[in-house]
Amino acid sequence: MSQYLDFVDYNYKPSKKDMVCLFRFEPRAGVSVKEVLGRIAAESSNGTWTKLTTLKPHIRKIRGRAFYVRGNLVKIAYPEVLFEAGSMPQIYSAIAGNIFGMKAVNNLRLMDIDFPDSIMKSFKGPQFGIEGVRRFMKVKKRPLTATVPKPKVGMTTKEHAQVGYEAWAGGLDFLKDDENLTDQKFNRFEARAKACAKMRDRAEKETGEKKDYFINVTGEAKEMLIRAKIAADYDFKYVMCDIVTAGWSGLQTLRNFTQDTKQAIHAHRAMHATFDRNPRHGLSMLTLAKCARLVGVDNIHIGTVIGKLVGSKDEVLAIEDEMEYSNIEEEFKKGILEENWRNIKSVFPCSSGGLHPGIVPDIMKMLGNNIVIQAGGGVHGHPFGTKAGAEALRQAIDATMEGESLKEYAKGPGMNSLKVALEHFGHEKPI
Repeated sequence: MSQYLDFVDYNYKPSKKDMVCLFRFEPRAGVSVKEVLGRIAAESSNGTWTKLTTLKPHIRKIRGRAFYVRGNLVKIAYPEVLFEAGSMPQIYSAIAGNIFGMKAVNNLRLMDIDFPDSIMKSFKGPQFGIEGVRRFMKVKKRPLTATVPKPKVGMTTKEHAQVGYEAWAGGLDFLKDDENLTDQKFNRFEARAKACAKMRDRAEKETGEKKDYFINVTGEAKEMLIRAKIAADYDFKYVMCDIVTAGWSGLQTLRNFTQDTKQAIHAHRAMHATFDRNPRHGLSMLTLAKCARLVGVDNIHIGTVIGKLVGSKDEVLAIEDEMEYSNIEEEFKKGILEENWRNIKSVFPCSSGGLHPGIVPDIMKMLGNNIVIQAGGGVHGHPFGTKAGAEALRQAIDATMEGESLKEYAKGPGMNSLKVALEHFGHEKPI
């Protein structure tokens, strides 16, 4: 197996032009650490299971190299020439392709990627970023708010639009489709866009606030562009894409299109847990989120810690930092590499999954104000209906911004929606 050992070089110092990946690995019994590292680096660059007569010096020179290992974590450096600039599908085919199926490893997890300048410059990144979204939504400091009509599928177009109106009129910024609502017979995409645009205009006139819609365009790539154009024709500044099921190719196609239509992209991460929930295998949600930022989404779901979906506090906070900030320091033991995002804009983290007014202070204390708080059942489950649920969510945010407890704030005039929400939901953290 000496050919594999050529891909391990503990004296190698990565160039600024190298892409560096951090893996967590577990060798199969009987396979040495050095051999398994060589196998990972070889299979993800230009090695194979036997010695080759075709391996010439210029080819060997651009091999991947495992160069730093501590415990079960290893850094592997890949020369930039191995990658097609501007192609996330090709990058994933390389660094996350065959290696997860190798018999030599029991488990393997891609923890993080540090992108070199040449790769980073080849992607658009977010068109608007946090500041751009705040600017067109005309909201300077508070968290933005969104809701999904519940039940998530089954409503008619008319019912869906009415729920949207009530949510907007109650003070929420965004209506949002859920991951599995696209263009079903009971709620066609174009009819929904038209009906919701009418309700949005009505709500904007009544509230004096900007309103928008994360309308789900997910589908075959060409169909996504048709749907994005329909949304733009109805003056929606956003589209939503299920980025895992649509794939990197679909997302990149959509991002290129929205550059011209001047639309932001809300990234739903549906299906992510199939490969990132197991902490020992697959790839991390941090890696997925970083690549989505590079391609160019403006929002992305990151988890809640205290909601109904999985995600530890350390993981969620690490993803939030990676989405918001330009410079990230390495925390090797936590599986985080250094990153300099250069001119790539920030991404609005979205917290969703089992949220309601009673736990808004916990979310804001943990994640700050640069978040989108997305509540479905926590709005539509309000005993007085959707509008009251929306009012309660906004009131909970206002109370937290003003440093008051929800209980005391709910005693004030006009705060009955919050009072009833607290009585109904309490401070329960769904599981």
